[in-house]
Amino acid sequence: MTPTATLQDSPSQTAAQRQAVSAQALAAADAKPTPSNLNVVDSRAFRQALGHFPTGVAIVTTRCPDGRAVGLTINSFTSLSLEPPLVMWSLVNHSPSLEIFEKCSHFAINVISQEQVPVALGFANSQVKDKFALVSHVDGEEGVPLLDDCVATFVCENYRQHEGGDHTLFIGRVVRHTTLTEHEPAVFHRGRFANLTTPSGDR
Repeated sequence: MTPTATLQDSPSQTAAQRQAVSAQALAAADAKPTPSNLNVVDSRAFRQALGHFPTGVAIVTTRCPDGRAVGLTINSFTSLSLEPPLVMWSLVNHSPSLEIFEKCSHFAINVISQEQVPVALGFANSQVKDKFALVSHVDGEEGVPLLDDCVATFVCENYRQHEGGDHTLFIGRVVRHTTLTEHEPAVFHRGRFANLTTPSGDR
């Protein structure tokens, strides 16, 4: 219903009722994105607005040339192409892990479950020195660590890299993958982890 239609009075409405309806209509009009209420882009407000888009959460893993395992938590993971099978994610340019991922031949995207939120928080914490002690894992055929009990795992060839402002975009060509449907995925929304309610039979 448009605000104009809402404001049409019926003979039985009292003055208080008409005032309440008018207030509701004005509130509805203010909620619509118009040139007058859209924000000029600044980095803080832009980041907050992006946070309204819920995402999954993944831990990206690889190995350094010296054999050291490296991993970090991301919520920028998304699909790109079915043929060839491509996925992508991004990493801020000042990350100390950037050069490692730029030079690695393969990496793995480990999509975490709700039960693994503490693991994701640990991989996101620079104070945690031995992150891989937080979760059981094995090395895949390509030599990258694969975390146990993840919702999905994608082992990728480091296919392409592109600069994108203050981030670097990594495109991975998927060479193998697996899923565990009995786990619910972790969800990140407005700066915090949230629960995903899935009705039975919808999987």
